[in-house]
Amino acid sequence: MAAPLSDQSALQRLGVLVRKRLADDPTAYRVPVETAEIFAVGGFLDTSECSHLIAMIDRVAKPSQVFDKENFGTYRTSYSGDVDTGDSFIRMIERRLGDLLGIPLPWGETVQGQRYQPGQEFQSHYDWFDTSAPYWPEEKRRGGQRSWTAMCYLNEVEEGGATTFDTLGISIAPQAGALLIWNNARPDGSPNPDVIHAGTPVVKGVKYIITKGFRTRPWN
Repeated sequence: MAAPLSDQSALQRLGVLVRKRLADDPTAYRVPVETAEIFAVGGFLDTSECSHLIAMIDRVAKPSQVFDKENFGTYRTSYSGDVDTGDSFIRMIERRLGDLLGIPLPWGETVQGQRYQPGQEFQSHYDWFDTSAPYWPEEKRRGGQRSWTAMCYLNEVEEGGATTFDTLGISIAPQAGALLIWNNARPDGSPNPDVIHAGTPVVKGVKYIITKGFRTRPWN
């Protein structure tokens, strides 16, 4: 499943760029795990920004889609939707993410909002693409391999809904406005199997998040 050499080189370069930028940012905390690069930024969004995004998600949410429906069609049961890329509020959020990571904005996918009601989950998965899968040629054309993922919690959840990285032994509960960032590749640019993660089932309440994936070149 190794990424094509051109993507691997690009992933390696992006790793160096983002790693240094976050290391120099006093607001970014590196989660202490050895085999993956995961960072957290508390209070990335304020209360009013979270509320605004929740309302936007409610307007676009529909049953979530997966790349491999034949084999994994039931492992993601949340509702989700792409927010309006032309909205000035969304453009502001994207600029802040771009400034934080240092990745060119055209390389970022559309911000996606996700809503999890009781019992809904996103079982263990990778954000990087399997380059042996049927969908890969199209994704390669659309911007290549996913490099970094940014995910922001928008609200507290009464019970459940944590993001778990089982291989790494960590579980991160929803905290309104908190941003998680992780590198989908190893330092050498190869896909990192240790960033397999899950959105565990919500037990009580509703969970809202936004996610934005970044590619190795302009996304379209």
